[in-house]
Amino acid sequence: ESTAAENIGAMIIGGSVAKCLSSPLSVAGYILFPLIVRGFGLIASMIGIACVYMREKPRRGMGSIQEYESCLEDAQADVEVEDPMTCLNRGYGACLVLCVAGMFGASYWCLRTEEAPNAWWHFALAGTIGISISLVFVFVTTYYTDYRYGPVKSIAQASDSGHATNIIAGLSVGMESTCIPTLVISAAIVGSYYLGYYSGIYQQGRPIAGFYGTAVGTMGMLMCVAFILAMDTFGPISDNAGGIIEMSCDDERARARTDRLDAVGNTTKALTKGYAVGSAALATFLLFSAFLDTVKELVDPNLLSGAGKIIVDLGMPEVFVGGLIGGMLVYLFSSWAIKAVGKTAQKVIEEVTYQWASDSAIREGTRIPDYDRCVRIVTKSALHEMIRPALLIVLSPIVIGVFFRLIGFFVGDALLGARVLAAMLMLATMTGILVGLFLNNGGGAWDNAKKFIERGNYGGKGSKAHKAAVTGDTVGDPCKDTAGPSFTCSSSFSPPSHW
Repeated sequence: ESTAAENIGAMIIGGSVAKCLSSPLSVAGYILFPLIVRGFGLIASMIGIACVYMREKPRRGMGSIQEYESCLEDAQADVEVEDPMTCLNRGYGACLVLCVAGMFGASYWCLRTEEAPNAWWHFALAGTIGISISLVFVFVTTYYTDYRYGPVKSIAQASDSGHATNIIAGLSVGMESTCIPTLVISAAIVGSYYLGYYSGIYQQGRPIAGFYGTAVGTMGMLMCVAFILAMDTFGPISDNAGGIIEMSCDDERARARTDRLDAVGNTTKALTKGYAVGSAALATFLLFSAFLDTVKELVDPNLLSGAGKIIVDLGMPEVFVGGLIGGMLVYLFSSWAIKAVGKTAQKVIEEVTYQWASDSAIREGTRIPDYDRCVRIVTKSALHEMIRPALLIVLSPIVIGVFFRLIGFFVGDALLGARVLAAMLMLATMTGILVGLFLNNGGGAWDNAKKFIERGNYGGKGSKAHKAAVTGDTVGDPCKDTAGPSFTCSSSFSPPSHW
């Protein structure tokens, strides 16, 4: 979804930038550049996926999957193989190297013009910044959600003191995990903007390619989206594999291996969600710029500022209120999404309790429970309970924009509705980025803290620490699987929903 939004936004901005170019081929190059870059990214992702395989003799210090069988009494392995995370990182690294090469090649081919001969490498560097962001997101998310590192271990340690300390530690890890991604996204937006701004493309003596530089940076971040999606699907596959092993009563070594695969899957799922939030933030910035450009084309030029811009002044009470409402919408959306999970879980518990109490054959193990009824409850609730959050995202920009436009009609400010709506979208996007990162990383950290304890640490399964970790995992599931991922779509969808 972010890829489609970014493609459309970048092509619109590219068409605006290309108006000052004389050659028709140059105009076509700036408009089609996002599609060509996306093609290079798909090729790089396919090659990167082909590089994901497990070596029988892992390099020293890189870890092996046998390390996670150390809690077993007969932990002997005939063949030592690589840790799954190492294999995924190797494929991802190969994909990024090819993406950088593809970005420079596409930039030279499409963006080199006589009017601005140096513009192509400015935009290539802007795209490289976006590619670098995706790499930073991998390392940051891995650090905060993998139980090999300090943050998850701190949650496991806090679990030894009880349920409350587990929740407190998980909240602190989730909040802390928003810092580095926010700084990285901020640096990428500013850096790519200035690379485009000073690329040498002018219109009436003014640089006009700053936003296109940001668009190219977003393209770079989304070049490897196919590989990221493959890593995302790794998570539920490994999770279900672990469930099958557990239900089939297989030996402990098989369960230990699927536990490690499941832990890696939790990390890749958190990584994908953080990556999606970051890419949605950059794509939304482009859509927000396109929104302002559209408003400028529709209104009377005499209503604009001296520089031909729409000024969104948070010092105006109406604009401030719009921003405040935008931030509130994020928390209201989160509340409804998490509440939907809680209500559905309660219905499933009631159904399971009813079957257990009403049928003695189920208690004796001579009859299989009616699983279909539970599946039916979950499926129906998954669709029904998300109607309210979806309507909130779709209707809020329309209602706020129309309401304040009517107020502007009475007070003599024809652009009041656009200003208030712009403030609402800006604050909603900013708040959504932070809340999304917090929920995704916090939920993943809680889940892997439980798995770290299940490896035999702090008393292992059934211990006091394990019971507290199960509580944390239960709290983290709706955060990382429902509310957090929803901000990827809601952040990208809100800006154009009023068009």
